[in-house]
Amino acid sequence: MMKRHQVIAVIIIVVVLILDSISAIKFSAMKITEKLYPKNTLSKTMSLSEYCPNLKGTPGDTKIYFFDSGNSGATVLVLGGTHPNETAGFIAALVLIENIIPKEGKFIIIPQACSSGFTCTDPMEGTPQFFTLKTKSGNRQFRYGSRVSNPLDQWPDPLVYSHYPSGQQLSGFETRNLNRSYPGRSNGTFTEEVGFAIVELIKREKVNVAIDLHEASPETPIINAIIVHEKCRDIGASAVLNLEFENLQYALEISPKNFRGLSHREWGDGTAAYPFLMETSNPIQGRLRGKTNSNLIISGKDDQYERAVKTKSFRISYELSGEPLSLRVGRHIQGIKTILESYNEYSADKKIEFENIPSYNDLVKDGVNAYLR
Repeated sequence: MMKRHQVIAVIIIVVVLILDSISAIKFSAMKITEKLYPKNTLSKTMSLSEYCPNLKGTPGDTKIYFFDSGNSGATVLVLGGTHPNETAGFIAALVLIENIIPKEGKFIIIPQACSSGFTCTDPMEGTPQFFTLKTKSGNRQFRYGSRVSNPLDQWPDPLVYSHYPSGQQLSGFETRNLNRSYPGRSNGTFTEEVGFAIVELIKREKVNVAIDLHEASPETPIINAIIVHEKCRDIGASAVLNLEFENLQYALEISPKNFRGLSHREWGDGTAAYPFLMETSNPIQGRLRGKTNSNLIISGKDDQYERAVKTKSFRISYELSGEPLSLRVGRHIQGIKTILESYNEYSADKKIEFENIPSYNDLVKDGVNAYLR
């Protein structure tokens, strides 16, 4: 018969194997791409590797959704998931994909620009791997990812990251940050190749307006801002003013010329597109946050940020009612609509027209769930 200590050892081994199996299943699940349900106005889908063949078969390849009205007009690119831990950007792009009806011009939408970052979470943060939205036809589970590309896809990080081609130096961690990697290189690092492919898409498809959707912690100064390249300052100013009429406050920020690698700078310098970047306030990204779970992603309500507001301990952008996902997505969607309306005012010939997209008020009232198929 087995001795008592042998039995205990066997039990421990079995428990470890079970836990390892559970972890392996969860790890593998992060690599399964969510099923999206595009509106029947979808013209075609392509892969990002079409614009940089080195990405083919890698986690950097991602789907691109084209919605062409068939009528002449402007071409618009919307990017979600540049930072996969900034949920509202991905979900806002998804709302467009599953609802949009283009009338003039063409929409190109990339919901998961940094697809590699969706396959992991940031270390030491304790963030959830998934969150679930309840729709009319059932639950849909989505991944909550990392700010940067998965280290399994690009490693090791250098001590200092030197941006190409400017030579600007940043923390080595930023070498995997897509929004520090533009204009990228066709034979560069994994993340630089993703950046190169997106810039190449903008050039080949003759994109007129390019919009990059982001979020940041409530204590970040650029929260609820629209950041623009100087060449589209007037369009941005018009959009901010028109959003004021909708009782939505946005700050207009001009892209710093000496801060390289960002979409609003490199897209503006290197292509003919008018670039815009929008930020919303997301408590789960903040340093002050309390309990960190999937509910915080959706509700955006955090007692520690509430305490900070009431005590006036910090200068932050946080509503006492919370910063729910539906509100953040609503700000992005309304921002997109208003930017494009302003672009149409300044464009003599090429315009973009579309319908069937909910307003900010619709999304706040009904919830983003109501607009997912």
